[in-house]
Amino acid sequence: MAGQLTRAQAPESLTWNLDDLFPSLEAWETELAAVETALPGVTQYAGRLGDGADVLADCLDAMEALYIKVVRLYTYASLLISGDGSDPVNQGNMDRVGAMFAQMEAELSFIESEIVALPDGIVERYVSTDERLASLRKYLTDILDTKPHKLLPETEAVLAALGEVLQAPGMIYERSKTSDMAFAPVTDSAGIEHPVSFALYEDHFEQSPDNELRRQAYGSFVETLSHYQNTFAATYATEIKRQVITARVRGYESVTHMLLHPQKVTVEMYHNVLDIIQTDLAPHMRRLARLRQRILGVDKMLVCDLKAPLDATYVPQTTYKQAEPMIREALSVLGDEYGDILKRAFSERWVDLADNIGKSSGAFCSDTYGVHPYILLTWADNMRSAFTLAHELGHAGHGELAGRNQRMLNTWPSMYFIEAPSTLNELLLAQHILAHTDDARMRRWVILQSLGTYYHNFVTHLLEGELQRRVYALAEQGHPITAAVLCEQKGNVLSKFWGDAVEIDNGARLTWMRQPHYYAGLYPYTYAAGLSASTAVAQMIREEGQPAVNRWLQALKSGGTLPPLELMRVAGVDMEKPEPIRKAVAYVGSLVDELEGSFA
Repeated sequence: MAGQLTRAQAPESLTWNLDDLFPSLEAWETELAAVETALPGVTQYAGRLGDGADVLADCLDAMEALYIKVVRLYTYASLLISGDGSDPVNQGNMDRVGAMFAQMEAELSFIESEIVALPDGIVERYVSTDERLASLRKYLTDILDTKPHKLLPETEAVLAALGEVLQAPGMIYERSKTSDMAFAPVTDSAGIEHPVSFALYEDHFEQSPDNELRRQAYGSFVETLSHYQNTFAATYATEIKRQVITARVRGYESVTHMLLHPQKVTVEMYHNVLDIIQTDLAPHMRRLARLRQRILGVDKMLVCDLKAPLDATYVPQTTYKQAEPMIREALSVLGDEYGDILKRAFSERWVDLADNIGKSSGAFCSDTYGVHPYILLTWADNMRSAFTLAHELGHAGHGELAGRNQRMLNTWPSMYFIEAPSTLNELLLAQHILAHTDDARMRRWVILQSLGTYYHNFVTHLLEGELQRRVYALAEQGHPITAAVLCEQKGNVLSKFWGDAVEIDNGARLTWMRQPHYYAGLYPYTYAAGLSASTAVAQMIREEGQPAVNRWLQALKSGGTLPPLELMRVAGVDMEKPEPIRKAVAYVGSLVDELEGSFA
């Protein structure tokens, strides 16, 4: 079998169209040079933000205009390296734009420092007298909210200048994963050889019905991971130390308090998501694991078996072209404007589908204000790819609607809300398919896909969040974070959740090496928070129809103008209480019930 394609060999139709950002690398170079000379247009306001509302508004307008250009530059370089992280040109350009961004952050750090240094009440008075500042009320309030944790302006400038260095652990992790890791090929039960990549393992081999192929791929994957565990542990430990030291220097009670602060989420809400789901969901997931073991006919359940299909003889082909009309019809309930966004995503090549050497694993959506979002995934011709695409289109739809209705500085909602729009799309897709089939096997198949969504958010990412909680606690107590510690803690997290339903082997203990989310603050647990909220919204749309849709679209269009609890209340969900979380877990239990019944 032929090996994995290089990026140059990947068909253009399977790659995203970056011309909408810049028509060529030369055009990007020209803009980069122009932006590097544009900083004085903003720094001219240094020392003057107390001179009046109009001066502050002019400064923020200039900063916003500069950021719009910089985001385009950064996104272009980031997408190129995500498409092929092994290309030294892409690596160099990412380093260049990262250095430029760090310089800009350092030179513009005066803005927040001067805003928090203004006498009490001044910003509020400015907001009440200037329409431009009134539109940035929450943005300014959020800055003022950091006042107790701000350092001297000179110190803030130094930290901003070191931004690229301080973000290095995440960059090192991604570059090692996409550029340096090589996996041994494997053979399936028919003796056919298959190449293995990080992306192919997670997007394809884990879901293979061929027990021999799936477990061989797992062995190849784990073998390579094991060779990198000490390097990856040192990289992650550096990230953890950065967070711990930063929290202490800024006077936060803990890393958790610091990372939740910009999310506008209470510690109680954070613990509610982690504790309630782990406790209530574990029995349902253990039942599912035991059912899977029985149907697969394996002697024991390993983590590599947890995504294997239970009805391997019923695998409808789902190509990208076939997925388009299905997804668009399923999401048509969200209206014409949303439908137009979907149409453009498919017709204008917003999506990168190819599998090639150096491509980033997993999936993401990158919003670019004033242009359009870009989506990365590795298409595997299975329904999970269709659900992953629907998920990322949820991020794209959110970004587009927020961008059309808000100025750039108002487009970013709390991380706590981020995964609600994406997971709602998955739920709507499942509902649509179930509503249009009377085939019992198709229904069972879709239920399995829905359970895959809950597994992804309520198990994979939630247990990442639990590991984060444990590791930050250890680090704050002075314990060194090594590969042995990470493997031990991850093993304990998995063992507590799965009980005796799944054997936790060395490969399972290395699961902490597989996700980049550990370098994004307290991001992993927000997947479960978002899915809890979207489960409630999906039910309201099913029961109420248009009124629920209208509330949801209003929440999406609000962007970052509201804190997450208020934003979710706009959509009709009160996440301050545990009920939405418990109801979402109960719904998962009902899906497992129906699945068990289908195999009785």
